[in-house]
Amino acid sequence: MDIQKVTLHIINMELVTPFGTSYGTYYDRQSILVEAEDENGCIGWGEVVAFSQPWYTEETVQTALHILEDFLIPIVLQHKIEHPSEVALLFSVIKRNNMAKAGIEGALWDLYAQRSKQSLATALGGTKQEIEVGVVVGLDTLSNMLKKMEQYAEEGYQRFKVKIKPENDYELLKGIRQAFPHLPLMADANSAYTLENLEQLKRLDDFGLMMIEQPLADNDFLEHAMLQKEMVTPICLDESIHSLEDARVAVSLGSCKIINIKPGRVGGLTEAIRIHDHCKRHHLPVWCGGMLETGISRVQNVALASLPNFTIPGDISASSRHWEQDIIMPPVILEKGKVIVPQNIGLGHIVDRERLREVTVRTLEFSKENR
Repeated sequence: MDIQKVTLHIINMELVTPFGTSYGTYYDRQSILVEAEDENGCIGWGEVVAFSQPWYTEETVQTALHILEDFLIPIVLQHKIEHPSEVALLFSVIKRNNMAKAGIEGALWDLYAQRSKQSLATALGGTKQEIEVGVVVGLDTLSNMLKKMEQYAEEGYQRFKVKIKPENDYELLKGIRQAFPHLPLMADANSAYTLENLEQLKRLDDFGLMMIEQPLADNDFLEHAMLQKEMVTPICLDESIHSLEDARVAVSLGSCKIINIKPGRVGGLTEAIRIHDHCKRHHLPVWCGGMLETGISRVQNVALASLPNFTIPGDISASSRHWEQDIIMPPVILEKGKVIVPQNIGLGHIVDRERLREVTVRTLEFSKENR
């Protein structure tokens, strides 16, 4: 692949329903869509899933723009790339900034799949024809959350994740369990606790949760290991896992029993596959997390989740869960709690250019001619 032009589309889309976490409530979503064009005029799409504020990782939309414009895009424009897996090595001279890296790498995976005339799932090594999916329920009043969960259960979602924080955990989960005693349920803490909350966290074993996701800080591998020894509920690490090396540390220390893989968080699909393979060798199940993405990242996540060790339903909800109108055609839809893995070449969906124009707030173009 000889990339001739990269276009960045900075977009802003309003969420169908405000999304509450321990960090705050979000009403819209700003993202960067990456459009890469090769020497044959073929176009691949990726997405930078950083948020506008550095609450999830240190990256933001603005920092990603800087890294893309001044470092990553120039690297891509000056190298011929045979396979997307080469990009991680090319980008290794740049520390972290994984979401910016993943945005470009995703576009190159799409291009590679198109050029080799295969679906993205096949190119990644996927084996499933369909995947079970879960849904995230943001923090709200208990009654509102129960209404949403009832609706999502009727729609067929296979796993339910609720956000918790120290001021709102036991009674919230108790209320949910009373209403839905057998629902596949997990709790996501987004690093809101410390080991000072040990006894409080141990009480959550009462609810038969599938897992508790990222209860402690993202650098607390040792303390997560200590906590896992005290809890029956499996710990799942999310924000802690930025690379294969992080996964190796977590597995070696016993910091968790499950790992959430998000391509944006770990630097792209190549590293996501490496983490998947390592966890598979160590019999540790994984699942694919979500980042309130547009359909571009959503269908890439579907392709990734078709790999064999993704045995837990991921946060890959239907497009309508977050958007009145997604950026892709057709939108991602749910069929009896499952999403069909696209079999057409590349992403298996096309970008809706008219919708893209409606939500774009800024466009930047970079080409070999203008270097």
